[in-house]
Amino acid sequence: MKKSKTKKEWLEEASKARTNGMKFTSLSGKELDICYSPDDIKDFNYSEKLGYPGEFPYTRGVHSNMYRGKIWTMRQFAGFGTPEDTNTRFKYLLEHGQTGLSTAFDMPTLMGWDADAPLSEGEVGICGVSISSLADMEILFNGIPLDQVSTSMTINSPAAMVFAFYLAVAEKQNVPFSKLRGTLQNDILKEYIAQKEFIYPPKESMRIITDMIEYCTNEVPQFNPVSVSGYHIREAGSTAAQELAFTLADGFAYVEACIERGLDVDAFAPRISHFFNSHLDFFEEIAKFRAARRIYAKRMKYKYDAKNPRSWILRFHTQTAGCSLTAQQPENNIVRTAIEALAAVLGGTQSLHTNSMDETLALPSDKAVKIALRTQQIIAYEHGVINVADPLGGSYYVEKLTDDIEAEAEKYFNAIDAQGGVIACIENGFFQKEIANAAYKYQKELDNKEKIVVGVNDFVEENEQIDIPILQISKAVEELQVKRLKEMKASRNQENVKESIEDLKNAARDGRNLMPVILKCARNYVTLGEMCGELKEVFGVYHESAVF
Repeated sequence: MKKSKTKKEWLEEASKARTNGMKFTSLSGKELDICYSPDDIKDFNYSEKLGYPGEFPYTRGVHSNMYRGKIWTMRQFAGFGTPEDTNTRFKYLLEHGQTGLSTAFDMPTLMGWDADAPLSEGEVGICGVSISSLADMEILFNGIPLDQVSTSMTINSPAAMVFAFYLAVAEKQNVPFSKLRGTLQNDILKEYIAQKEFIYPPKESMRIITDMIEYCTNEVPQFNPVSVSGYHIREAGSTAAQELAFTLADGFAYVEACIERGLDVDAFAPRISHFFNSHLDFFEEIAKFRAARRIYAKRMKYKYDAKNPRSWILRFHTQTAGCSLTAQQPENNIVRTAIEALAAVLGGTQSLHTNSMDETLALPSDKAVKIALRTQQIIAYEHGVINVADPLGGSYYVEKLTDDIEAEAEKYFNAIDAQGGVIACIENGFFQKEIANAAYKYQKELDNKEKIVVGVNDFVEENEQIDIPILQISKAVEELQVKRLKEMKASRNQENVKESIEDLKNAARDGRNLMPVILKCARNYVTLGEMCGELKEVFGVYHESAVF
């Protein structure tokens, strides 16, 4: 019988074969072998590395039967113009089979400015819905029973205020807080690292988020008070391993802050969720999701001494990569999104947003949103990928990638700890430098055509005519929102406003949990900008240092 070759011997021969000249690295720049074999996972221990789906360390998924039991929640990001406009879009999506709402807010709302603030001019309702007060939130969810939907809100610095508006709407609908389900993004650490929509200094922002986690643990037990977000870190140009490491480091910082507050880790950890990007490199993304669950489970169990298995489980939402979409040949984005969505599903996501083909040009049109939603439904119901939990488990390539990404993430954890933790690394620019270097390296590969983006640096169509209807936001949106805000301010009880604002300022100074006081302000129609303005006076405003 002929003796089989070792992998090394085989590679020596195979590497001599002619190639097509492309650069065979992962999207993150990792050198890849031609083929993977048992030699790449020699010391592989099944029970330690994998186990079965639904069992520690959850590499293969958080539920034993995964999508046989419940298909992931299909969320399409929705938010534009007035609250009435977005309310109409919400109802359209629910009617077409969406199973959860995902709310996008405009830039003034994200920055804690009211619609009538000077800095809001020209931006009201443009990239999301305009929300300045409880009055706007009442319109946004008009006719949508909050005990029957799960609502995600992409809001960070002013998350406490927007959440308070949501809670006040629930009260007006006579819905107990205990029945509310959903997720606040509320991940301020990634704002300093990547997205830059911060207001207060990091330590004060951490105090607000810890207040919110504590409040939700006691009062809104089914709501996820923070979704630790790697999405924006990846959109800023990070590698897959950087996205994973920096996201989990942020999440562990929130865990440590809550433990320091005196909270029982098993009381709050089951309600911390995560949010990842699903990028172009199909196998690397799947490996990233699997490594994330394994790292998280081990840390929560062994470092933070969580006893409840639900505290070990990393649950996450995924969004396909916005930065992978191209303005050129935008219909190609449908294909990119479908493959990225498939990677998220094979990686075991709990909910999923698929980007629309026209999002590089404007907010998505109804037609583009429906195609994006249908993409998820086709994956769920037509291709058989939900039949088996972790179908790629045991693949030599996928397991090696999973191990490698985990090892790289651990190196980053050590580097972060050596510098004094996440906040210290924000202040000294460590995260920003690492992401900038990764983004620069990838851009050089594109410029040199070592990586190809169809329609951008190859397969280009000269004089391309883009024939896609674009959603336009009228100037009338801003005029209506400013008029509504002025009328609301004139009609509210001014004594109640003054008293609740004073209480907010005192609570910020004396260390009380801010959520009950912010909810009191919301009920009295104190605006988003007024509340954020009062806290700026107490906490100050953060200015980022330049990093070179």
